[in-house]
Amino acid sequence: MNRRQKQRLIIRSAFFILFIIAPPLDIFRLDLTLNHFIFFGEPWTLGMEALQRGEISPLQAAINIILRGFLPLVLVFGIGAWVSWRWGRLYCGWLCPHFSVVEMINSLMRRASGKPSLWEKQPLPEQQSDGTVIKPQPHWWWLTAIAIIGMSFIWALVLLTYLLPPAEIYSNLWHGTLTRNQSIFLTAATIIFCIEFTLARHFFCNYGCAIGVAQSLIWMGNKHAMVVGFNRSRVAECVNCDSSCEHACPMRLKPRSIKRQMFTCTQCMQCIQACERVSKPNSLLSMVENECALDVSKRDFGKHPEIPSDCFKNRS
Repeated sequence: MNRRQKQRLIIRSAFFILFIIAPPLDIFRLDLTLNHFIFFGEPWTLGMEALQRGEISPLQAAINIILRGFLPLVLVFGIGAWVSWRWGRLYCGWLCPHFSVVEMINSLMRRASGKPSLWEKQPLPEQQSDGTVIKPQPHWWWLTAIAIIGMSFIWALVLLTYLLPPAEIYSNLWHGTLTRNQSIFLTAATIIFCIEFTLARHFFCNYGCAIGVAQSLIWMGNKHAMVVGFNRSRVAECVNCDSSCEHACPMRLKPRSIKRQMFTCTQCMQCIQACERVSKPNSLLSMVENECALDVSKRDFGKHPEIPSDCFKNRS
């Protein structure tokens, strides 16, 4: 694991922990029993109840709507759109708790069957050009099943704590006194997540996640955005490789293709790490942007844009 992947592991692990502890610590959640958001332990309301009680004027209520409703939405979506415009689905590859589970299950399934997904046509090579050696062993299916069920339950439980008081949920769970509705939610959500994590986790990331698709659409609109670039001047070096970069991609993409065919790239950069191990001293794949990104974003329909000659100089 190179330095970049170690950084990504630390960042996404920290965000996954934050995803779990945010409701119990009242960092952020929507309390349906109180009918308002809680943000860092404080109620986050628009003040409509105060207006109805005559405690504030209509002008103050309008200011509350702007400051507590409209402005936060503009900031969140604005910052998210700006990040996506420049760097693509950076949230997905470096923060998203769902994508962390996707990568974990990919790894376990590959150890169990040789394939990172049940829908792969052929198993990946047991020994790859990048030095990866994984011999499938059926006993890994037990750990895969435990991970899928466990993560499905954790997701269902955490989502419930975003909606109802976490102390009540965890206390009821510990003492076995969950209410009927709480039990139904946890059971149904766990089953749905089990099916999704087992069969449709890639389909969800590709087509079902509104946040992911929105990032991809914004990213596609910027021809100069950061993207995985391929040094085509050294394409002959790929002849003796078994497409290790493609095997490494958790989204099952082809990193040496054009940007349109990498629509759902999560910028996880695992393909670059795999290529670094094969094409020494410098990787044929690297993250590029600005003018250097045009070879990937415009190389379509017969276009071959000119790019600076030093785009891949000393890059890894």
